[in-house]
Formats: sequence, C-alpha cells, structure tokens
Amino acid sequence: MVQQVTRGIKISVETKFEGTFYKNYKINFAFGYNVTIENQSKDVVQLNARHWTIYDALNNMEIVSGEGVIGQKPILQPGETHTYTSGCLLTSPFGAMKGFYSMVNYTTAKNFEVIIPTFKLSAPFALN
Repeated sequence: MVQQVTRGIKISVETKFEGTFYKNYKINFAFGYNVTIENQSKDVVQLNARHWTIYDALNNMEIVSGEGVIGQKPILQPGETHTYTSGCLLTSPFGAMKGFYSMVNYTTAKNFEVIIPTFKLSAPFALN
C-alpha cells in the first residue's frame, strides 16, 4: 500500500493483479486498485476530477482525465472517507500509475490538487 497526504487529504492505494487476456491478438495484463480518500482536514471538500498518468514497462504512457471517480463526485466532511475500486490494462506485466485529484474546499471556495502517489503494478508470475 502507498499513502500520501496533501493539504489534509490522505490518499491510500492498494493494487491487485487480476489476470491476462488477449485483445486484438495482443496479450493484456489487467490490474485492479482500491483507492481510499480520507479527509483529515477541518474543512468540507469535494472531489471534482481525476488525472492519471499510466506507464508500462515497454515505455508506453497513457493519460486519463475526467470528471469525478467512477461516476461520482464525493463530498467529504472532516473525518470521512470515500473508497472506490477501478482498474487498468497494460501491455506488459509491469507498470506504474500516478496522478492527482482536483478538489474544492467548501470553506474557502478554492480549488486545489491532491497528489495520488506513484504506485507500482506488477504481475506476481513475472517477479523473481
């Protein structure tokens, strides 16, 4: 698990290898990840958008941006958490992801970014 706190918002990420399958005659490696967002600040905040950079061991990079997370824009009171599960496909058994959430502080009405720490994706059968 990796964790990081930015402006009182703690991000924790756990990953899991889900398996392999073929798509368009190419092997794909499926990974799942659980993200927990914990509001450790004194203010009410809302997650509005996400921005991911996804890397694989073959030097491929993909940028994914969009509103909310899995169709939600959670509002977090002080002390509350929001957990969701998502996933990605890689064309190699190793990779990494990192990014940030765009959030708004309801007390100050200011937008801010919360860093999603870099986390590794690796298929266990490919490890020594």
